[in-house]
Amino acid sequence: MVSVLVVNDQSLQRLALRMLLGAEPDLNVVGEATSQAEAGRLSAALRPDVVLVAGRPSGASDALETVRHLVRRDRFPRPVEPSDTDTHTPRVLVLTPAGHEEYAYAALRAGADGFLLEDAAPDELASAVRVVAAGDAVVTPALTRALIDTVREQRTARTLPGTSGIDALTGRERDVLVAVASGWSNAERLSIAPTTVKTHVSNILTKIGARARVQAVTFAYESGLVRPAA
Repeated sequence: MVSVLVVNDQSLQRLALRMLLGAEPDLNVVGEATSQAEAGRLSAALRPDVVLVAGRPSGASDALETVRHLVRRDRFPRPVEPSDTDTHTPRVLVLTPAGHEEYAYAALRAGADGFLLEDAAPDELASAVRVVAAGDAVVTPALTRALIDTVREQRTARTLPGTSGIDALTGRERDVLVAVASGWSNAERLSIAPTTVKTHVSNILTKIGARARVQAVTFAYESGLVRPAA
């Protein structure tokens, strides 16, 4: 059973999301939050597998701060004994409106694990929650091209924290990062075992300060290691 915390400041939208996800036998909405502070408190108390942040551009600042705080678990310490060293951090899935790719890009930089357009079909939403809960990244195809274009536009203006980490990667790690950013499957074209690729990916994430492949992909483009197709 995948536990989900829904974050949205509109009561009807929260109800709709609860009903959609609750209809799935393996998904359980354990709580609802209306603000950044409440999302942090409930995440610490309920320890959901996935936090679904359904913020709109009018509330983009608060939504982005919610993502940042959720992935920095230490800002919302669970009220337990000092001896408890648990550092549970939920996966974060963001619902974004069509036409607001810069908002999605900012959420990616903030640490989100996936994006889905808010008009996605119910089965797409349920599938995305499962994928993110499993530790993988989700970027809806409708946003992929737009996000790449946004990366191209933003490259000269700003870079991800730790972009200099490219120098810390070995030659093989750079090859793997290029493969991941280019959309290749784990072993495709690399001539190494999938388990070895996963080890390289884990090392890459550590060295560049990313928490998921989706951030590694952005890092690859912003660092110039991979260039968007024209």
